[in-house]
Amino acid sequence: MSKVACVMTSMFEDSEYTSPLDALKGEGHEVTVIGPEQGKEVEGKNGEAKETVDVGIGDADPSDYDALFIPGGFSPDLLRTDDRFVEFSKHFILKDKPVFAICHGPQLLITADVLRGRKVTGFKSILMDLRHAGANVFDEEVVVCGNLVTSRTPDDLEAFNRESLNQLK
Repeated sequence: MSKVACVMTSMFEDSEYTSPLDALKGEGHEVTVIGPEQGKEVEGKNGEAKETVDVGIGDADPSDYDALFIPGGFSPDLLRTDDRFVEFSKHFILKDKPVFAICHGPQLLITADVLRGRKVTGFKSILMDLRHAGANVFDEEVVVCGNLVTSRTPDDLEAFNRESLNQLK
């Protein structure tokens, strides 16, 4: 089974973390939450989900993980201001490892400058940002481009989870 790194901080979209988490764990994959500080509790923007950070970004080594999961909400926008999260995320695209980003999750990949020429989707408010980053943008429930899986909103979670799991088979 795969080791999946989940990068997030507070203000993540609750269901965009909990639904993929349940799907990944349900198939036997190990998910490690990587955040600003080990042991810190992070909370979803709706207050429905709370999680304790397993590994602080300062101690995280991307080569220890098989895949990357980026939940949406405001979390990705906050994470992309920290170069350590940007470099951590960039590793997965450059090493052709699976990356799963939903809603605002691709914002972290925009900052990592790894979307040029890739097919992607995201939340409506970041579609123009994705275009400016050189991505080929689609308004579809899930877009798979090689090892990259992206979706738009919580309404797309079923397709997002399905395609993310397909990447790990």
